[in-house]
Amino acid sequence: MEYIVEKIGMSRTIDVPSVPVTLLKVVETKVCEVREDGKALVAYNSGKKINKAIEGQQKKYSVSNEFNKFMTLEVAEGTEPGDLSTAPLAEAQVVKSSFNSKGRGFSGVMKRHNFAGGPGAHGSRFHRAPGSIGMCEWPGRVQPGQKMPGHYGNAKTTVKNEVISFDAENGILVLKGAVPGPKGARGVVRIVK
Repeated sequence: MEYIVEKIGMSRTIDVPSVPVTLLKVVETKVCEVREDGKALVAYNSGKKINKAIEGQQKKYSVSNEFNKFMTLEVAEGTEPGDLSTAPLAEAQVVKSSFNSKGRGFSGVMKRHNFAGGPGAHGSRFHRAPGSIGMCEWPGRVQPGQKMPGHYGNAKTTVKNEVISFDAENGILVLKGAVPGPKGARGVVRIVK
């Protein structure tokens, strides 16, 4: 079973010892169409403007205007079009959370790959540069996978978390540990066991 969630932020439990937790809000979704492979087309509110393509999908699946984005999710057997039940989350013990990590833009090798860099004093011409990247006569080229400056972050990341609790009334899922992405990020949570 998969659910669309929004990251509220991090907190901690008041038990002794205290445990860091991440709070996730389960987004209200409607199942539009169930496929034979165990997946379903679901609609949810993304908070963005509606375009003509989405209007056409809303008419096709007779979904109200508040649901303006569509996604394919794994659902349990016997799921029918309508509201997606959050009851399985109350019994879940472990989930996998998939979010986009925080984007850091174009970064150098010290930030991106934790290179040490050179001496910071005067006279040095090697401060934050990557240094030598190739070899001599053989192989005479830069090897594939060489750690270089470039785009860092904003990549899909999946982590496994233990479920601490689930508040069905407010739709808040409390997971042990951290989940990638900034506050307000949307992601998918899949029940493992």
